[in-house]
Amino acid sequence: MSQSSASIKRALIIVDVQNDFCEGGSLAVKHADEVVPVFNRLRDQVKWDLIVLTQDFHPPKHISFASSHNAEVFSSKVLDDGITQTMWPDHCVQGTKGAEFHPDLIVTSSDEIVHKGCNSLIDSYSGFYDNARKNKTSLDDILKKHNISQTFIGGIALDVCVKFTALDSVQLGYDTYLIEDASRGLSPESVEKALDELRKSNVKIVTSQDIL
Repeated sequence: MSQSSASIKRALIIVDVQNDFCEGGSLAVKHADEVVPVFNRLRDQVKWDLIVLTQDFHPPKHISFASSHNAEVFSSKVLDDGITQTMWPDHCVQGTKGAEFHPDLIVTSSDEIVHKGCNSLIDSYSGFYDNARKNKTSLDDILKKHNISQTFIGGIALDVCVKFTALDSVQLGYDTYLIEDASRGLSPESVEKALDELRKSNVKIVTSQDIL
């Protein structure tokens, strides 16, 4: 894949590569740590116009936590606003080590960081919106500020936050790519279902080798 030209500006969007989603974390995704060297290599070998990291950043007692409802972890609950919410273990709580980026992931001062899930009353899988799509994060504004037209997205988990970020990206008019080998999901079955949904929504599935 060719390098950026003056007319095409590209952003690398790294979704939720945080300690709680990696080995030893409270909501660890199998083999999630393997995405770290892929992203570091992409940073080192590709000229990006912008690099953005999303960061799940929940307050204590967040509405998505099973502990906030005395509910069983991974069960589903219909909330007062009608949204069906998966009950997750407490994770990525503001001010905790679990919310921090993986220690081996390269992060620089020029990167943009987008917090999501900060409202205690609504979850936010996508890097662009909360799950009710009532409130936007800063991500779309950041991309527009830098005149980005192409987004390359990967991270954790492919079948949840990465998927919804990519779907919103294409819906907002960006030429959107999902980097499969820079993503890990909850299960092979849900990953295949997510990839199929993404393809049908005009998200292009690529590998890091296609970009390097």
